[in-house]
Amino acid sequence: MQKLTLILIIASLAPFAVSADEARVYKWVDEDGVVHYGDSIPARYAELPKEIVNDHGVTVDNLAGKKTEEELEAERVEQERLAAIELERRADRALLATYLSVDEILMHRDRRVELFQAQARVTELYLRNLERRMHKLRTEAASFQPYSENPDAPMISEDLAEDISETKAVIARHEGNLAKYKQNEQQIIARFDNDISRFKVLKGIQ
Repeated sequence: MQKLTLILIIASLAPFAVSADEARVYKWVDEDGVVHYGDSIPARYAELPKEIVNDHGVTVDNLAGKKTEEELEAERVEQERLAAIELERRADRALLATYLSVDEILMHRDRRVELFQAQARVTELYLRNLERRMHKLRTEAASFQPYSENPDAPMISEDLAEDISETKAVIARHEGNLAKYKQNEQQIIARFDNDISRFKVLKGIQ
C-alpha cells in the first residue's frame, strides 16, 4: 500500500516538472542595452550572453555568448600554458623515477655519447677507404675524356664512369651520416646537461 502511494505521488509531480522546464524564461541585454525576457531567444540574439530566471526573476543559470577573437586567443594561450606545465610535471616525475643520483645520469650520458662516437669512428674509417678508392678511380679516369686534357684521348668507359658516380654518392651519404652522429652527440650532451640541472633543482642539490 505504501509503495502504491509513493508511485501515485511521483506520478502526480511529473507534470509539474515538465511544466517548470517548459516555463523557462531567458533574460538578455541587446546591443542597445535594452533588457529582454522571453521563453525563446530570437536568432539575432542567439550569440549574446543570456541568463535563465525563475518565476521570481532570480537568475538560476547563465549561458555564455559567442566568444570574441581575443577571448578565443586568450583561451588558446592559456591551454598551451597549462599543457606545457603538465608536460614539465610529467618530465619531472619521469626524471626522478629514472635516476637516483647525478652520477647515475652522467654514467648514462657517457654510454650514449660513446655509442655515437663509435659510430663516428667506424664511419670515418670507411670514408678514408672510400677516399682512397676515389683517388684510384680518378687516376685511372685521367687518361680518358672528359677528365683528360688530351683532345685525342678516348671517352671514359661506362663502367668506370658509373663506378666514379656511385663512389661519390656513397662518400656523400657517409659524410652526411658522420655529421649526423656528431650532431646527435652534441644534442645528447645538451639534453643530459639539462636533465642534470633539473634533477639538482628537484632534489635541492647545490
